[in-house]
Amino acid sequence: MAENGAVTPLRIGTRGSPLALAQAYETRRRLIENFPELEEEGAIEICVMKTQGDMILDKSLMELGGKGLFTKELDTALLGNEVDICVHSMKDVPTWLPEGTVLPCNLPREDTNDAFITANGDIKKIADLPDNSVIGTASLRRQAQILSQNPTLKCVNFRGNVQTRLRKLDDGVVDATLLAIAGLKRMEMQDCATAVLEWDEMLPAVAQGAIGIQCRDDDERSLKYIAALNCMDTHVCVNCERAFLEALDGNCKTPIAGQARIVDGEIVFRGLIAMPDGSEKYTTESRGAIEDAVEIGRKAGEELKAQAGEKFFEMMVEMSPQQVLGQITK
Repeated sequence: MAENGAVTPLRIGTRGSPLALAQAYETRRRLIENFPELEEEGAIEICVMKTQGDMILDKSLMELGGKGLFTKELDTALLGNEVDICVHSMKDVPTWLPEGTVLPCNLPREDTNDAFITANGDIKKIADLPDNSVIGTASLRRQAQILSQNPTLKCVNFRGNVQTRLRKLDDGVVDATLLAIAGLKRMEMQDCATAVLEWDEMLPAVAQGAIGIQCRDDDERSLKYIAALNCMDTHVCVNCERAFLEALDGNCKTPIAGQARIVDGEIVFRGLIAMPDGSEKYTTESRGAIEDAVEIGRKAGEELKAQAGEKFFEMMVEMSPQQVLGQITK
């Protein structure tokens, strides 16, 4: 309670996209389920913020500078005590966190796979697309895996919220697009998917389908609330995947995919790196004890670094965003 007897609200920081708001309200719902006192009017406040990634939609994420584009403004608000917790799509969160913050909570994970959405609903696989078809996606990970299957396909930058992308598909701007099925499910739009792609066809992004909740490391009140929401299986898998990404020192110029799941009491991990044009692709698979999840992810990243060799990563560092995009759209 505040000194005047009013409720001190728990302030939830979020982006303003329909998907981000759905995730913030899911967090609110789970908080109220676990702490009935938070159902009181004014006990939870949703604080909507615009990030750089939301405001600049005519450039690819790679051209804008990659990771952190959807989190920096939320980090600033958290450290400035403008909000108490921040709700993130985990695949947007850099592997490093600002000093003074922690991310100890992941909600139960949704289906992690990618949805394949086509203008022609009869085409349910990337391999079935006619040569020279146009696919809308802002993800180098998706682009690399698409072009490795058929290098005649053309990938074009496709940003904006889910509704905007689907509208562009309906308008005939592209022949197909890919979106995380998790996001569609959270907005009850999963019927838009033509098909859901399995890992062998499209390995998802690190931490795809996972929601993370961040707070200040000395905020005991917020830590208590979000600790009750943590799904340990999700947390373990996400930590494995993020250790893989950190070992690769991944940036938005490098197509990287990585997924962990728990099967029969063990962590099973699969990872991938590729050239943006799909001409080179390296994969790894491993499994082990759940308590070794972070080490399994780290070793998988180191294995792929060794497989690809120094020249691969030197090329990725040296390539400008324009050169990378030129590879894709040539």
